[in-house]
Amino acid sequence: MEHLADIERRVVACRRCPELRAYCARVAREKRRAYADETYWGKPVPAFGDERARVMLVGLAPGAHGSNRTGRPFTGDASGDFLYPALYRAGFASQPKATHRGDAVRLSDCLITAAMRCAPPHNKPTPRQLRNCSSYLLAEFDALPRLHVIVALGKIGFDAALRVLRERDFDFPAGRPSFAHGAATIARCKRRELLLLASYHPSRQNTNTGKLTQPMFDAVFTRAREALP
Repeated sequence: MEHLADIERRVVACRRCPELRAYCARVAREKRRAYADETYWGKPVPAFGDERARVMLVGLAPGAHGSNRTGRPFTGDASGDFLYPALYRAGFASQPKATHRGDAVRLSDCLITAAMRCAPPHNKPTPRQLRNCSSYLLAEFDALPRLHVIVALGKIGFDAALRVLRERDFDFPAGRPSFAHGAATIARCKRRELLLLASYHPSRQNTNTGKLTQPMFDAVFTRAREALP
């Protein structure tokens, strides 16, 4: 079993999708005017959090001017501005604001990762790119022996989490799970039991339109907290 630090090194060095490496590097060179004075990360983004986590969050992919800039999942864009306060309210984050890799935020009992580690153009990964990244999520799952809850943020994160569970021979006694906000599914493998929770992704598109509200989001993390043994 790999340690998370070893997986992080492999993620950052990954070149499985040359077109994504080229895209992320170009975005890092050209930058957005608001961040013109900043040095962009411009590489695949590794997971962030507690190596003893019992809760794992699975998102979609880095944002071109968010995580691709800061080098940390859900940091530096509107999605992170919605996520980290929710984690703080639920007791999983040390502070409600995450701005860059070197800030003071720490996660407790929680790990944030994603289906993809490079920012895809238009935030739309291809099936091949998702397959290329899938082994990293599987390795992180294996590196968390205390894992008890997976929170999938969005349909792509949900599908990625399902693939990991199936790869590790988990089944679903209540039948094949489908994505819906707040959906909760028990997964079992021998004597091990996990809870898979689904949430709408905290993208600006969802939060600005009211499709995902703060109470809706908080309810997911309250459920995750209450499910821990």
